[in-house]
Amino acid sequence: MITQLVNAADGTDRRWQERANCLGVDPDLFFPERGASTREAKAVCGGCEVKADCLEYALDNGEKFGIWGGLSERERRRLRRQRALARRAAASAV
Repeated sequence: MITQLVNAADGTDRRWQERANCLGVDPDLFFPERGASTREAKAVCGGCEVKADCLEYALDNGEKFGIWGGLSERERRRLRRQRALARRAAASAV
């Protein structure tokens, strides 16, 4: 889950990753085989203080696989759709 702390390409600050519960946890836990349980990975994310940062990172970077910010790939797709609908609704209300 943890990558570079500052992205050289865009200068994005990722120091939040230093405080992540998943730091030091086997990354394979967050990328289960198709149909396997995500419960253990989500439990690691459960009380993580940077869960929201992790989720936003995944959404901003189009992460298609694994558990990020406590959400699976399917759950992140659903959240993206909900946000897109909310943006459209807000834009049409103006």
